[in-house]
Amino acid sequence: MADKMATRQAYGNKLVELGETYDNLVVMDADLSKSTMTAEFGKTYPERFFNMGIAEQNLYGTAAGLALSGKIVCASTFAMFASGRAFEIIRNSIGYTKANVKICATHAGITVGEDGASHQTFEDIALMRTIPGMTVINPSDGVSAGKLLEQAVAMQGPCYVRLGRAAVPVFYDESADITLGKGSQVRPGKDISIIATGIMVNEAVMAAEELAKDGIDARVIDIHTIKPIDEEIIIKAARETGKIVTAEEHSVIGGLGSAVAEVIVKNTPVKMAFVGQKDTYGESGKPEELKTKYGMTAADIVLAAKSL
Repeated sequence: MADKMATRQAYGNKLVELGETYDNLVVMDADLSKSTMTAEFGKTYPERFFNMGIAEQNLYGTAAGLALSGKIVCASTFAMFASGRAFEIIRNSIGYTKANVKICATHAGITVGEDGASHQTFEDIALMRTIPGMTVINPSDGVSAGKLLEQAVAMQGPCYVRLGRAAVPVFYDESADITLGKGSQVRPGKDISIIATGIMVNEAVMAAEELAKDGIDARVIDIHTIKPIDEEIIIKAARETGKIVTAEEHSVIGGLGSAVAEVIVKNTPVKMAFVGQKDTYGESGKPEELKTKYGMTAADIVLAAKSL
């Protein structure tokens, strides 16, 4: 097991494995295959790999056509351009038709880093979860990325899989039970629940360790499937700990925090705090420095927890 791995790298590795299992698996890209890590699939299965060029709307329109012809399609570009530039195509050609397309979008969030505000998307989860029937997945490390992609390819229908640029700690063991649609409790706790997604799960674990020094016993839950969300694990956490902090590398408007709040307000209202990108764009910089500036670190989760 690697100490660190980008979820996009795990995606690329798993695609090659899945290509042997599924002879109808097609992989598509928008001229970014070295960055999205689909290049190795293209080398291994060149007859099932299509580079559509810098034309994201064509990418997803063609992906829909191939899927409706019986193929399983994984179509990749950067998250900003998948969820933003191609939204209408994804909504009408993939979502409306229930096409079997897996929108595997890399380079999400602030940790795109030096690529700057134009490439840092904080809106993608919010946009994708509004599409009827769209499954939305946000893995937290390399192991969960591989396991969730395998399940996404096996299921019928459209998925949005959110992947990152930067290498992040691998904390799941290969034997971990990671199931699509079910949250994972990665740390028990009775005083407060930290519900996190994506790379913020590791930050949540570090925050819980810091809180423990002050006698605060924090539960940590990984919600890797934003939609359909695991209501049961959220309601249980609210009832047993009475306070919830959500943490995401995404806008606090419309993402994980909003999805969790929708569950909480209908079932067991408790106090909540939200860690994520506030109502602002990012900027070019080192990923760790940007996480600090824009409030997406373990220290920010600790502050949010203590505020409750």
